[in-house]
Amino acid sequence: MENYLLKPDERIDDLHRNQYLIIQNSKKFCFGMDAVLLSGFAKVKPGESVIDLGTGTGIIPILLEAKTEGGHFTGLEIQEESADMALRSVKLNHLENKINIVTGDIKEASKLFGLSSFHVVTCNPPYMTNNHGLMNPDMPKAIARHEIKCSLEDVVRETAKLLKSGGRFYMVHRPFRLAEIFGVLLSYKLEPKRMKMVHPFIDKEPNMVLIEAVKGGNSRITVEAPLIVYKEQNVYTDEIYDIYGY
Repeated sequence: MENYLLKPDERIDDLHRNQYLIIQNSKKFCFGMDAVLLSGFAKVKPGESVIDLGTGTGIIPILLEAKTEGGHFTGLEIQEESADMALRSVKLNHLENKINIVTGDIKEASKLFGLSSFHVVTCNPPYMTNNHGLMNPDMPKAIARHEIKCSLEDVVRETAKLLKSGGRFYMVHRPFRLAEIFGVLLSYKLEPKRMKMVHPFIDKEPNMVLIEAVKGGNSRITVEAPLIVYKEQNVYTDEIYDIYGY
C-alpha cells in the first residue's frame, strides 16, 4: 500500500463498481453526480481509446473502465494534486495497464497526444464563466467550477483535433449555456446527436444537460427522455440507483 498512502484530508471511497475505490480530498474537490451521470451517458465500444479532459481525480476513466469494454483510457488534468490522486487511485485498483493519467493543459491536448488519436472524448468542464456566480476562494474548487484554466471553446477545439473522423464527444454542462454550446460545437464540425436533460425533481426545470456530438456527423439530434434525480426528498429514482450501481 506504499503508493496509496493517504495524504492529509484524503479518504478512500467505494465506487460500487467492480469493487473499485477512489482517493478524494474533501477540502479540495470531490467528484459530483454530474461525473457519474456522464459515465452512464457515454458510449464506449469494445477496444476504443478514450480520453477524459480535465479528469480531476480520475472518476470518469475509472467508471468507464468498469462499465465498458473500451481498450484504453487516458485522463488529462492540469492540477498536479488532483492528477496525483487520480494516479494513486489507478494504482489502488491495479488499472495501470488500462488507464493512463497525464498532468497537462487541455489547451495543449492535441499537441500532447496528436491529431485524431481517440475514438471518444469525455469532459465534465467548468460550467461557469468568470462572469457567472460567486468565485470559490479555494483555487482547486474554483478551477473546477469556473473557466479559469480553459474555456468551453478550448475544450471543443481540442476535442475536434483529438477525435478520429466519426469519433464521439460526451459532455455534461448547464442548460443555460445550451445555445452557446451548440454554436461552438457546430463551429468545430462536431454535430450534436443526442441530448438528455437532467431534472432534480419531475416538476423542476433541468439543472444539467448531457450531450453527445459526432465529428463530421450529419445534422440530426435525438432528444432523449429526461432523467429525474429524486422521486422525493433525499430518495433517488431507480434510474439514478442503476447508474450508480447500488
